[in-house]
Amino acid sequence: MQTNREFFNLYNHGFVRVAVGIPEVRVADVEFNAAATIALMHQAVDRHAALVLFPELGLTAYSCDDLFHQQPLIIGAIEALHKVLEASKSLNLVTIIGLPLQIDSSLFNCAVIVCQGSIMGVVPKTFLPNYREFYELRQFASAVAANRNTISLCGQSAIPFGTSLIFRADNKPNFCFFVEICEDLWVPIPPSSHAALAGATVLLNLSASNITTGKYDYRHSLVANQSARCLSAYLYTSAGTGESTTDLAWDGHAIIYENGALVAESRRFHNGSQLLSADVDLDRLTQERMRQNSFSQSVHFYRENIHQFREILFKTDLPVKEQLLCQRLYDRFPYIPSDPKTRNDHCNEIFNIQTQSLVKRLRHTGIQKIVIGVSGGLDSALALMVAARAMDTLQLPRKQILAYTMPGFATSDRTLANANAIMLAMGCTAHEIDIRPGCKKMLQVLNHPYMHGKPVYDVTFENVQAGERTSYLFRFANYHNALVLGTADLSELALGWCTYGVGDQMSHYAINASVPKTLIKFLIRWIIDSKQFSQEINTILLSILETRISPELLPGETENGRPAQHTEAIIGPYELQDFNLYYTTRFGYLPTKIAFLAYCSWHDRTRGNWPEPLANSRNQYTIGEIKHWLQVFAYRFFQKNQFKRSCIPNSPKVGSGGSLSPRGDYRAPSDSEATLWINNVKSIPDIRS
Repeated sequence: MQTNREFFNLYNHGFVRVAVGIPEVRVADVEFNAAATIALMHQAVDRHAALVLFPELGLTAYSCDDLFHQQPLIIGAIEALHKVLEASKSLNLVTIIGLPLQIDSSLFNCAVIVCQGSIMGVVPKTFLPNYREFYELRQFASAVAANRNTISLCGQSAIPFGTSLIFRADNKPNFCFFVEICEDLWVPIPPSSHAALAGATVLLNLSASNITTGKYDYRHSLVANQSARCLSAYLYTSAGTGESTTDLAWDGHAIIYENGALVAESRRFHNGSQLLSADVDLDRLTQERMRQNSFSQSVHFYRENIHQFREILFKTDLPVKEQLLCQRLYDRFPYIPSDPKTRNDHCNEIFNIQTQSLVKRLRHTGIQKIVIGVSGGLDSALALMVAARAMDTLQLPRKQILAYTMPGFATSDRTLANANAIMLAMGCTAHEIDIRPGCKKMLQVLNHPYMHGKPVYDVTFENVQAGERTSYLFRFANYHNALVLGTADLSELALGWCTYGVGDQMSHYAINASVPKTLIKFLIRWIIDSKQFSQEINTILLSILETRISPELLPGETENGRPAQHTEAIIGPYELQDFNLYYTTRFGYLPTKIAFLAYCSWHDRTRGNWPEPLANSRNQYTIGEIKHWLQVFAYRFFQKNQFKRSCIPNSPKVGSGGSLSPRGDYRAPSDSEATLWINNVKSIPDIRS
């Protein structure tokens, strides 16, 4: 078992904390600029960052123009570098700073990589802008003019020099970074593209980009797309307060992206220095590269370029104290955007995907009727909404939706009332069939103890009811030349909470099979809020949303007309299990990492964003609770229930979170063992001391 200090430390779960500094500068005042830089280095260490990036030519200021050709400034920049080196000796931190360096007879715009008093490498700028407001070719030479690959600097010799340098942490191999400078990103093929193929997971850009109208959005676009194409993290920083405003203005814009997603951004037009930090998920980047085989194909196509890179190993003492993800919060509901507009757009798109998929299946088969079982629960409610919209699209009467509610031994008054109400309000052909006589006949044939007056409510007792319902649905479909529309959702398939073959695992078309339970709730909420149907239907849907989730298979006293059997008490809270499912199937993370992410997201209900409306149901969980339900998930998902997923009906994939179709996202053996995952779960602490 990991110690608390080890488990609750982000560096032990594939993360690295990085920082971007924007120091206040004075033009050509290298002593002031070095002091501002060193102060931010100390702040980065206080935040337990492993790396900090500074702007282009930050030790001199970028806007020095022809002062760069003055010897006092060139010599002063090296003296400032000496001070940074001295300060770095006591800091467990990789620092990347910008300054001009005269190498042989040329002046280069350089990034110097410093770690604990040592210069690990120097990277000169390749592409020098010489258009509009930029005149860099007047002061600097391009990296292509360099005629050596090592230099001596600040009393250190044989320092790697060039543009094809990759720096890899010897004690954390996935922490591998590459440095490019400003304009290098703005060209058709940035140097970082090849660096990513050569193994760099973190791309760094020292920039001094001035600000003009619209440039802010363009920077975001450039960095977002480069990080997405390269499946990398990308750190970008530009110059801020103190640069000369003779002809230009500066906004101090810094951004950090990970695989196309913004994870941190600075305050623009801020007076004074500032430090931006973020936690980068290196496991996610390496997993994405492994899964996206076009990335490895690109490695093959550009192997000659890749072979030119030199790898420089370094070792830094990573923080060992407890470090949660305070700089970056993962959504508690990974299938559901927390931003209301994005969430509404996603719900609209998913509902349309489901509708159009069902329309296509009906058109292709020539079938004009749908058979659906309506339980009064969430899944069948959503499926019924999709069926109604599909009929509307096909200009067929909703009466051709043959809806059946089939109360059994444990059906509650509330769900039965909701089922009957929504079938009638939707305008479909509604039926109520009592399955208890048929179930009793089957139980009698089986000589089940229940038929002898004994309260034995085993899996046979449950599945007889599930099988009776499914048998009715398929026979009605045969008789009416109709299609059985399945209602089982992604969460139930993941946990095996469905009856194989003769139950809700089987249908002619499974419309909800890639929609997790948590998302179904929000889809129904969106249907209500966007007024897709009548107010009468919305009132019924609200009642369904407020009903506790239950299979209603085991007899027992109901609670105020509500179901007594509680699904989530058996298989775990769906909000936690959907979290586990997403990070298991989407990224293949270790259970320990999933538990760490879950704890960071769920241990304190007051932190982070909650997708509305969840005002009255904001739960939080201890590490012990997270561990318990993750073990339930690992066993049910990896060992017990794959056989059910190996032969599921057709169903449309709705999101990047994936599906469990054996024909699509997830192919796995039906008889694998869960030992590896369960053993890993055991190393999760039971408490946080």
